[in-house]
Parts: sequence; structure tokens; C-alpha cells
Amino acid sequence: MSGFTSLDWVVVVLYMGGIAAFGLAKGGRQASAKDYFVSERKIGWWAVTASIVATETSALTFISVPGISFKGSWSFLQLAFGYLLGRIVIAWVLLPRYFEGELTTSYALVERSFGVGLRRLASATFILTRIFADGVRLYATAIPLAIVFRGYNLFSGVSDGRLYLCAILVTAAVTVVYVQLGGVRAVIWTDVIQLGVYVLGGLIAVAVLVPRIPELGAKLAAAAAAGKLTVFQTGGDPLTTPYHVLTAILGGAVLSMASHGTDYIIVQRLFATESLRAGRRALVASGVVVILQFVLFLAVGTLLFLFYGPLPLNGDAVFPRFIVEKVPPGLSGLIIAGLLAAAMSTLSGSISSISSSTVFDLYASTRRGRLATEERKLRLSRRVSFGWALLLTGAALLFIGTGRAVVELALSIASFTYGGFLGLFLLAVRGRVGARAAGIGFVAGVGVMVWVVLGTKLAWPFYTLAGSLVTVAVAAAATAVERRARHVDGA
Repeated sequence: MSGFTSLDWVVVVLYMGGIAAFGLAKGGRQASAKDYFVSERKIGWWAVTASIVATETSALTFISVPGISFKGSWSFLQLAFGYLLGRIVIAWVLLPRYFEGELTTSYALVERSFGVGLRRLASATFILTRIFADGVRLYATAIPLAIVFRGYNLFSGVSDGRLYLCAILVTAAVTVVYVQLGGVRAVIWTDVIQLGVYVLGGLIAVAVLVPRIPELGAKLAAAAAAGKLTVFQTGGDPLTTPYHVLTAILGGAVLSMASHGTDYIIVQRLFATESLRAGRRALVASGVVVILQFVLFLAVGTLLFLFYGPLPLNGDAVFPRFIVEKVPPGLSGLIIAGLLAAAMSTLSGSISSISSSTVFDLYASTRRGRLATEERKLRLSRRVSFGWALLLTGAALLFIGTGRAVVELALSIASFTYGGFLGLFLLAVRGRVGARAAGIGFVAGVGVMVWVVLGTKLAWPFYTLAGSLVTVAVAAAATAVERRARHVDGA
């Protein structure tokens, strides 16, 4: 077993310090709250593409995707094909509406169709969802790090709780530095570097594994014959089998429409592009990059299976075990830096988008906010950003010692709200219902999804589709009732 050497520590420390300095340098000075959150200096579509991919990739993705192919097959890749289809739809249906006028958040589109009240409700729902989901996601980041560090003698006497605490605090502290001072430009440009770092970590794993697997070609052929490389799965009931080809592609497409068309953590990056055409390029290209990224990490999982053979381990533990046991000094540090990069990109995006929604959707719509100067809004933006960063970190710390089951539940929290958001935004685009009906539909969509997620066996890729259908159907029914009531009153 290799140890976590001084060289590894140098790599990790240099990365953490370097990424903060890079973010501050790229962020520069901001002249207004809009510049701080959306960037008046527009950013190239390719950088926004990298930022989107980095934001949607957490440290658990870095660990879990190899675990999926280690334990099973490549059927998870079907979801990525659906993700690409969903982004193409959003690029031509919703994105043009975002580039009409001077929108500052995605929820401004809701106000344009249904008024400020529903905009505030949508924004508040987004903020609560992000605080819960990303606070726990930050805690979840500490789990693979603890698994890795547990294998080194240096940490043999340190409890998991303390390892979690240190991982959370260090990751959050470095992220806060460049988000607080550099704004969204710092977030996007550091994401570009962080995407490169964790992809490099995956490539290093492949480079270390391939020479250590004798008769690789023959073993790959045997794995393919055993179904380990199967992508398209056709067996099982589509309604209850998550990776049935219909479920994965259709469900993945609708999920991506919600996550990349309505969730402000992604839409904020699209606002930073220079035009609708550039925004479309960034969004669609991100779907292609995600497919390639999943191919890389699924390949890591398959190579781990060929290297180790079947192991009585949870899939999430296999890649950390390999890092501990087999990766040479220095390269271990780079892979740990990749884990941290995946965590920091998600956290920075969450801090920036929550703060932006707070300032533009909640504060700026009040009388005091409308009268505030740009200088005051900028000062408030930094304070709000720091406050939400503390709250996200505190939420992560609260989950130390609660166990993996809580993490798995919390990471699926978006399933409760994505369907309602997608339905609400589709209603806003169609413009055929009133504000009250849309609000009733949105609340019904979120409420029904609580029951669906917790009380049914519906395959999870269909959660967003179900929620959006409920939202639209209830809004249409409410509109019909309102029209009938007006007709009766008029008669």
C-alpha cells in the first residue's frame, strides 16, 4: 500500500492555493450587482460549457460512476444521451425567451408571464432546494475523501467525523475566497480549470490501470460477452426499471430540460454568454462533454473490475480503494485534487446562484430594492454571498454522523421540485393560463411529487416528467374552473 506522501500534499496544497488565486485574478473588479452575478464582460461559450459540466458534476459522481460500471454495466450512459436531447429542446424552446430583454435570473421569466408573486415563490423554492441539496452534497464530498485518507497511516488515529469536518471546512473556505471577491467570472473560469483537473484524475486512473491488467483485450471481450459493456438495456418494466432504454433516455431528456432550462445554477452561466447563439452552443456542447465524461469514468469502473475481479464492496468504495493501494505518489495528490475540484465547482455555483436569486428575485423586487443604488446592491451581493456560504457549510456540518442513507435521500431532493419548475416554465412560455392557476399547478406538482418519490415504485428518471405533467394538468383544470366561474357570474 502506498502512502500519502509529502509530494501528494504539495500537489493538493498548490492546487487549493492556485485555484483561489486564479479565480481572484479572472474575476477582477465588479461595477454592479449584475456584473457580480451575471458578468457584464461576456464569456466565451466554450468556457461556459466547461462551467456547466463542472457544476453538475459532484465529487460523488467522480466516485459513483466508476462504481456503477464496476458492479453492473454501462447502461447509465443511456441517461447521458437523454441529457443531450433535453438540452437541445431547451436551447430552442426556452433559451430564446431568456435572451429577450434584460433578464437577471431565470425566474424573471416567470414574473413576465405571471407577476412578481409567483417569481418570489419560484425563487424561494429554488433557494430552499439548493440549501438542502447542496449543503448535503458538500457533506457527501467528505465521504470519498475520508475513504481515501482512511487508507493512509497518517490518518489512522483520526475519526471519520474529524476527517469529514476538515474536508468540509477546507473545501468551503477556499471556495468562498474566490466566489466572494471574484463573482460569477471567478466561478466560471475556475470551473474550466476544475473540469480539467478531475478529468485528468480519471485519465491518470486509466493510465495506471491499463498496464497492470494482463491480457486486457481478452478480458474486455469476456466482459462484453458477460454484459458488462452493455449500454442499451431492454429488459424489465419501463415504469419501474430506471435503466430501461425508454426510461433512461426519455426520463433523462425531461430531467435535463428541468435542470438546464429552469434551475438557475445552470441558467446563470448561460446569461454570461454574449448571445443566444453562443448560449445554445454552450448548452448543447455541455451535453456532448457529459457523454464523453461518463464514458471516461465508466471505463475506469470497467478497468477496475478487470483489475480486481468481483469484490464484496459497495461500488462507491472501489475507486477510493484503488487510489489508496495502487496509485503512485504525486499522482495520488492529483486525483485527490480532482475530487476537490468536483466539489468546489458545485459549491461555488450554488453560492453564486442562490445569492443572485436572493438579490434580484427577492430584494430587488421590493420598494427598498428598487430605490437602491448599484453600489449598495453590490455591497449587499457580497454580504449575501458570504451569508449563504456560511449557511451551506453549516448545513453540511449538521449531517456529520447521520449516515449514508440520509445523503442518498438528500441528493435526490431535486426530484421533488424539478417537475414543478419545468411545468411552470412551460406554462410561462405557452401563456394560456393565469397567475393563480399557474401557482396552483406549481404547488400541486411539488406536493404530488413528495408522494411519488416517497410512496411509489416509479423509476426515478420519470419523476420530473410526472411532476411537470401534474403541474400543467392542474393549472389547465384550474383555468377551466376559473373560466366557468366567470361565465356563471357573467350570466
